[in-house]
Amino acid sequence: MGLYSLKTLDNGARIAVWSIDEDEDHLRQICAPIPTEELEELTITKSEQRRKEKLAVRALLNILFPEKLYMGHHDNGKPYLQNTADEISITHTKNFAAVITHPDEMVGIDIEALDRDFSAVEKKALSEDELEDLQDKNHNLQLAIYWCAKEAIFKRMSLYGVDFAEQIEIDRFTPHDDGELEAVFIHKDGEEEEFELEYEVFRNHVLVWMVG
Repeated sequence: MGLYSLKTLDNGARIAVWSIDEDEDHLRQICAPIPTEELEELTITKSEQRRKEKLAVRALLNILFPEKLYMGHHDNGKPYLQNTADEISITHTKNFAAVITHPDEMVGIDIEALDRDFSAVEKKALSEDELEDLQDKNHNLQLAIYWCAKEAIFKRMSLYGVDFAEQIEIDRFTPHDDGELEAVFIHKDGEEEEFELEYEVFRNHVLVWMVG
């Protein structure tokens, strides 16, 4: 299917989503020419699925940035664009890859399939207050939104040793097909940062993103 959605938000961020339906050879053709460093990464990536995910991200970058653009990774794994000042965050599952960019604001994005088992998330990543807010109806959807929101914040912060249950708090919400979330990141020195996130549900997946 290729490009699933492409939109520009009111705050200037761009979000692009790719539906990974092609085989690897077709994806390589779509992405050509692929930067040398990324070709080297593909060569040492044993998993075909992981290679397809990387190629889908490259396809999205080619759409978002028609000029030749290179992507690198910091030591902590956070991606960055080498020849533009735009901020970027990426995410992928077996079926989708997604990218968010902004000219100058920090960004974070995460996607998860709703058929994933989120029981580990419930045990390790949620605070006592968040556990109390879980509803019997749409239980797995709510867990997925919690997890994606915390992952998006984690990517935006780009810090080591973050305790998802203690340092990332998501305000009470009722899950819908799309919506907004409010959250707080608590630094280890006690300083707090407030964030707003958005989410949407599509094709049995949850996508959450943030800007700023």
